[in-house]
Amino acid sequence: MTTLQVRAHFSVPKIPAPPLKPAPGAPQPTPPKSVPDPRSVFVGFQYSFARLPDEPMRPRAADERVGHFTTARFDYTDDVSPKTRVNYVNRWRLEKKDAKAAVSEPKEPITFWIDRNVPEKYRPAVADGILEWNKAFEKAGFRNAIVVRQQTEQDDFDTMDARHASVRWFTGADLGFAIGPSHKDPRTGEILDADIATGYGFTRGPRRVVAEDLGHAGSAEPVAAFVADPLEAHRAGPDGLHLACGYAWQSAHELEFAMDLLEARGIGWDSPEADALAKANLKRNVMHEVGHTLGLRHNFRSSSVYTLAQMQDPAFTKVNGVVASIMEYSPLNIALAGGKQGEFVSGTIGPYDYWAIDYAYRELDPADEKRELAAIAARSTEPWLAYGTDEDAGYGKLYAGIDPEVNRFDLGTEPLAYYHKRVRLSRELWDRIQGLALAPGESYERLTRSLESGLRQVAGVAPLVAKYVGGVRHLRDRAGTNRPLYEPTPPEKQREALALLAKDLFQPASFAFKPEFVSRIGIDHFDRPRNPDFSIAASVLNVQKAALDQLLDDQVAVRILGAREKSADSAKAFTLHELYATLQGAIWSELENGRDIPRIRRNLQREHLSRLAGALVKPSPAAHPDARALQRESAVDLERRLRAAVARQGRSAEARAHLNESLHTLSEALKAPMARAGV
Repeated sequence: MTTLQVRAHFSVPKIPAPPLKPAPGAPQPTPPKSVPDPRSVFVGFQYSFARLPDEPMRPRAADERVGHFTTARFDYTDDVSPKTRVNYVNRWRLEKKDAKAAVSEPKEPITFWIDRNVPEKYRPAVADGILEWNKAFEKAGFRNAIVVRQQTEQDDFDTMDARHASVRWFTGADLGFAIGPSHKDPRTGEILDADIATGYGFTRGPRRVVAEDLGHAGSAEPVAAFVADPLEAHRAGPDGLHLACGYAWQSAHELEFAMDLLEARGIGWDSPEADALAKANLKRNVMHEVGHTLGLRHNFRSSSVYTLAQMQDPAFTKVNGVVASIMEYSPLNIALAGGKQGEFVSGTIGPYDYWAIDYAYRELDPADEKRELAAIAARSTEPWLAYGTDEDAGYGKLYAGIDPEVNRFDLGTEPLAYYHKRVRLSRELWDRIQGLALAPGESYERLTRSLESGLRQVAGVAPLVAKYVGGVRHLRDRAGTNRPLYEPTPPEKQREALALLAKDLFQPASFAFKPEFVSRIGIDHFDRPRNPDFSIAASVLNVQKAALDQLLDDQVAVRILGAREKSADSAKAFTLHELYATLQGAIWSELENGRDIPRIRRNLQREHLSRLAGALVKPSPAAHPDARALQRESAVDLERRLRAAVARQGRSAEARAHLNESLHTLSEALKAPMARAGV
């Protein structure tokens, strides 16, 4: 093996000033904050060059019903096959010492080195997370398939080189960062090396400073950053997004929320319970990243197979975890106040993980391999083996998934009930901190952190609830299962989801905070913010925008229109008119009741009006003609209601001005010529 170490210096004479008028929606790069001088950055690289095995491993054909990373090859020797591409499972080379034994130790185990820079107090949790996978390998016929070794100060090798699979620790500005990449033989998909990087973001970080380090508490930016899918930060491009893993980033926020809520319930951040939770969370994240290094992809359908009752059962969750696969992005399993509490996080791998390892690693007779693999994959219809991955869940703003059952950070067979529960947990946290008496000398940032933590939870579930509207269940079945590959979400579920959003996000009481609490929201003055006034209204609007982005997406409208044609009883189908009317009624509810319109509500109404007027004046090229017609009908109805509301007395000057401006904007939009693309 040949290794090259490079220390690269990147420098610029000066940091360019941001544009005076940035392009709408365009990300604005910011200079790095974790270096002494952002004009000069040194970056270390290590390149390892290693020979491929002299004897290629026997490849194993992949099956789309089981989630493995794959290596693609093109076979031009078979002119009968309809496809030239073949996909091999990425997997380690494991061969039994005793080929005749049902269970045998491997000739060469998979060895993970724990780097010496991993803190001693966390090494047991890291080792447990690695070795947990031996349970699945034992079922697949290999005893002690994975071994763990601890690098000592006397060892003279670097765990970064290609000869050692490893888990490394780091301390950095990005508290939620963790990766589990691997290197494969391009001929066969054999995994040759893998290195996991994780850090203190899952232990010390979330206990105290995750909110400040991932986004300072002086603006609405932290919540806005959460709404924007963190996977986009990987900048992997559309073809590489399936390789990205944002679990660690969001998991750090999850632990922060749990710590805040538990502290509000009387369990301190430095208590034994909090320490145990931090270590359990670290073990869970290590299990997840090790799964990637073994060849497993994400499984975002595995969170929807256990019932809420099962997840509240400590005995059940101790044996089965809280999700059916550790390759899920699972939130912390937090019970409502006074409710029965199951395990907070999965402490073990799930039934899906056993199945995926069995498919990839079980030794099979070459003559029977095709048949036996087909039999293993055919179990995909079993409820606990349900599978859906990144492209099924979607990639945030790049494109949203269509299946409401495949999501990051949901939990239970009834996701809508879980989402409502998460909103209730956030409200519990807000209710507790609004009545919290801080100790003399304690910083008001404590309140800000908890406020933002709850907002992140609501921001996270809002788009997932919205996916039910116009949703389509998509399965990876093959012929013989008698299940439809594509099935529109039942109308009653769509109505339930829309009602949940209307109640929890778009009603006047959805975000109500006591004035005395709002006046105590503190900031980090060492951050020297230009505007020290924290805007709750701006943060709330970011949460609401996330739901509106999904609900008013052009493709959602197309799916709703198309679903009616597929419905056996079209009279009961959920309609696009129903969506637009329900949204408009909830967002503009003050027009009929004559109540005053506070700033948070005016912000939401302006956002809705802007989208509606924009659809009239310059509709999207992807907008369906029926959607455009219904939007114009909605605008005419809203204009009528605004005229009637303007004539009423009793509102504040700000509310009257808002209604008059809204009426003028909408009237002008209805009269304006349309700039339609392609018409």
